[in-house]
Amino acid sequence: MRWFVGTSLRFRHLVVFLAVVLVLFGMAEVPHMPVDAFPEFAPPIVEVQSDGPGMSTVEVEELLTIPLEQAFAGTPGLDVMRSKSVPGTADIRMIFKLGTDPLLARQVVEERLAPFAAAGNAIMVPPLSSTSRVMKIGISSKTRSLMDLSMTGYWTVRFRLMQVPGVANVPIWGERIKELNVLLDPKRLRAYNVSVQNAMDAGSDALDMGLLKYTPSGKVRTGGFFDTPNQRLEVSHRLPIIGPEDLARVAIQERKKPDGTPLRMGDIGNVVWDTWPLVGDAVVNGHPGLLLVVEKFPWANTLDVTRGVEAALNEMKPGLPGIEFDTSIFRP
Repeated sequence: MRWFVGTSLRFRHLVVFLAVVLVLFGMAEVPHMPVDAFPEFAPPIVEVQSDGPGMSTVEVEELLTIPLEQAFAGTPGLDVMRSKSVPGTADIRMIFKLGTDPLLARQVVEERLAPFAAAGNAIMVPPLSSTSRVMKIGISSKTRSLMDLSMTGYWTVRFRLMQVPGVANVPIWGERIKELNVLLDPKRLRAYNVSVQNAMDAGSDALDMGLLKYTPSGKVRTGGFFDTPNQRLEVSHRLPIIGPEDLARVAIQERKKPDGTPLRMGDIGNVVWDTWPLVGDAVVNGHPGLLLVVEKFPWANTLDVTRGVEAALNEMKPGLPGIEFDTSIFRP
């Protein structure tokens, strides 16, 4: 100890120089250090969701939740499995033992999920940090309807924010995805002797694309090809239905009205732009709007993700006139 103290006093100028260098190095590294509100204290969690549009809670439990629980039972490293069944959606949350590699856990679950994913009704939720939420963004507009605002938020804003490094998911609260709805009239159905199933088949067969598909016609297939002396040209189907007026003119199979004219979709109900029934809603600064919840990966830096989201919003603002963004609603 005496030797150490004596040496330090003898080379005191060198000791002071090294201390200054160490302090400067630390100050330079502080802006690049990962910062979060809380450390990653939660064990690895893998969440799987499966959708069943139109299913009741009992049907979701019997047809979706229980088969998924049976498939994931016995997964290596699994500690606790919890499930939740609500109308139209099954949610399975698997908590693995501490020390389990999160990516390995997701790989094992993905292998067991493959048969369900092939059917197109089960997905694995992206990995999230313990706090998960980095920012809540309110979107509102005085010139656009909530349906138009939802389409912009879903296809433009969310798509851009998902490209920010570190962003895992951006769920939207209060969204109203615009879709064509046929509001059937029971009296007219009875008058023309048409069942709801007939109307559903005719409507879905007329549409071959969209967020929701009801029949195999939801898959766009090639229309063949024809050859020229120089090249082969593909033939593809161009959807002729772009609005309620077009869908209202769709004929229902080969049925005829009493006057001999074809029975069309508009004869049995009203065709309008509408959205699916809301489960919840969002209020932004006292007015209806959308709430985008930005969630990050466990290994992402909160400050970097926040700066990236703000930069992305600033880039989009000139191209989205009439839309207001409020990023002060929530930040950790």
